[in-house]
Amino acid sequence: MEYFSGLSEFIKMTFAQAIIFAAIAILIFLYGMIGALQKWGSGVTGYGLEPQAGQKGSAIRFLKTWWSQVREASHAPHAKPLLEVLIFDVLFQRRILKRSSLRWIMHFSIFAGWMTLFALSGMMFTVEMIEKLGIELPFTTAQFRDFLSFPNYIFGYLLLVGVLIAIVRRLFITEVREASIMYDWILLAGVFIITITGFWADGIRNGLIWGLGLNPMTAPPAALFHSVISLLFCIAAVPYTKYIHVIATPLAILANKGGE
Repeated sequence: MEYFSGLSEFIKMTFAQAIIFAAIAILIFLYGMIGALQKWGSGVTGYGLEPQAGQKGSAIRFLKTWWSQVREASHAPHAKPLLEVLIFDVLFQRRILKRSSLRWIMHFSIFAGWMTLFALSGMMFTVEMIEKLGIELPFTTAQFRDFLSFPNYIFGYLLLVGVLIAIVRRLFITEVREASIMYDWILLAGVFIITITGFWADGIRNGLIWGLGLNPMTAPPAALFHSVISLLFCIAAVPYTKYIHVIATPLAILANKGGE
């Protein structure tokens, strides 16, 4: 396989090795998610019930229970149609907007930026894999990468805005600062570093201002660093940190039919 990226002439990663590393990150994520589902499904046969003593948790049991809860008709006053809940409560997070406009901008920017950049990376990966399999496309990978450049900038800046708001809130809003622990700062710093290194690597490659005037030859190491920490922090580590709420919260909202 051709040269993909590297820290030096002697420490480099081929495309095949990058794929293997990405697969490992995904497997770590899946292992953690299965553990989380087992924990959530420990002996629970319905929402609001206590786990049965001595009963081993089951991811399948949790998913079945969750799905039956989603499908079940609710007569609660707060209950909304499932599609409305998915669009307004999960995607556009209207419950946060009702509480605080600033918090909504922060949460929505991070959520939309993170998820969209992940989707765009997945699209780029798919095109690269199709090319490696020898399937002809009406465009080259370089052309597709250029096509994704603009949305990558837009959602990269959106993510950066959300992260900066989170940092400002933790520094200058007393109740937020007092409730923050080192663990919170480490998680926030991780997202900030990933966002900045993405701009940095792109700036070096294209000679833009945020490349800090570095030699374009340093673009591969910068891209490698960004790719590795993104896979480890934004995929592999999610089930093991509080960032699992990006999965747990939508599941709870959908099962609860929206509302408070």
